[in-house]
Parts: sequence; structure tokens; C-alpha cells
Amino acid sequence: MSIQAMSDNQVPKHIAIIMDGNGRWAQQRNKKRTTGHKAGVERAREAIETAAKMQVESLTLFAFSSENWNRPKEEVSYLMELFIVALNREINALNKNNVRLKFLGNTKVFNSKLQQSIEQAEQLTAANTGLKLNIAANYGGRWDIVNSVNQWLIDSERMDTIDETTLSQYLSTNCLPDLDLLIRTGGEKRISNFLIWQAAYAELYFCDTLWPDFDANSLIEAINDYATRQRRFGKTGEQVSDK
Repeated sequence: MSIQAMSDNQVPKHIAIIMDGNGRWAQQRNKKRTTGHKAGVERAREAIETAAKMQVESLTLFAFSSENWNRPKEEVSYLMELFIVALNREINALNKNNVRLKFLGNTKVFNSKLQQSIEQAEQLTAANTGLKLNIAANYGGRWDIVNSVNQWLIDSERMDTIDETTLSQYLSTNCLPDLDLLIRTGGEKRISNFLIWQAAYAELYFCDTLWPDFDANSLIEAINDYATRQRRFGKTGEQVSDK
């Protein structure tokens, strides 16, 4: 199925990607892991462009998990610098193409230079109405839920029970459509604490392709696969659309 052949309800409104395999991609080429991360940034740009062309409403990229701090110090330092360089290099193009950029996660622990770049990028694109691009950085699904409950407790005037709708309003994704498709590259078949609340009814797509090799055609293939699935949301019988 080509892009042109897809109807609006066959294209997921919200896609999330666990961009796995950068380090292994570099090691297979006898290069430093950091080389893989740099190549991964190029693939991220291609994924953003493809999602925008396909009129995906929201794209969330898992760039740095709260567990990634346990990686070698040199690699973490490189990733922090790469974030800054990529932001400063790409932000004007994103803004020109009407992309709204938002960071998900506890970004307050990043150095002041990176925090400033994040704040400026979000402010510059805040009024844009095109693709909603979300970068999950220092993000964890359990953190997101705990943080939501804590924020609700601060706002709540009385100790009352909390329901799913209320909790969802406090999640970092509260302004985004429900997650439709969760993609993981690199061969692993788990979601690794990523959007665990939001992925409750998402379609999961796992592939062996390492992230730096996951090109536009790979993303289209994943969306084509999504378009063939029946989403019943616990119901039986005919296909139930969430669109």
C-alpha cells in the first residue's frame, strides 16, 4: 500500500519511536558508539520529514531515557552536546516547516546550556500548527505517571480518588492525541519504560533494522503494517475505529 492509497483513518495520528541500535550500528563498522548517535540524528530528520508528508499529527522520538545516565560518561557527555548542536542546527528549519517542538521528560537536570536551547526552541515553535514533534529526553514512563500523580496532589484541594481521565490530563503527553503506533528498531521486543500508560492500546511494531538504517521506506512499511490491523480496543466483531 502506497502513501497515496491510504485513507486518513489508515494513517496513525500519533507515532512513537524507540530509536534503538545506534551503538551496535557503529560497532559493526568498527567505529565509536558516538558515530552511531550522529548517524541516528540524520535518520531522525528523515523520520520527521516523512511523518510530516504523510500528515501524521504527532511524532514522539525516544532520544534519551532516564536509565541512559548509566551509560559511559563519555557517551553521555557526547549525547548532551549532540542535543545542543542538533537543536541549534535544526530549529530554524523545523520552524519554517510549521513544526511544533516539545520536550517530554525531566529536562531540569540537564546543563544550563541545553536547558536554554530547549526553552528557546519550544518558544520559537509554540504557535506552529503542523506536525507536533516531541522529543522524550530524560524520560521514563513510570516517572511520567508518578510525576502526574504528584502534580495532581499539589493541585487537588481535597484527598479524593483520581480517575484515568484526570491522570491523563497531568501526563507529559496531555496535549497530544492517543498513541496509535509504537515502533522499536534494533531487534528488541520490549517498550523499555517508554510511554507505558499511553501505549495501553497502541499497535506495537518491532523490527531488526538498526536505527541509522531505518529510512523513510522503513517508516512507510511500518505504517502500511499498521493500516492492515484491526483495532478492537477490547471489543469483538467488526473493526472499531478510534479515529
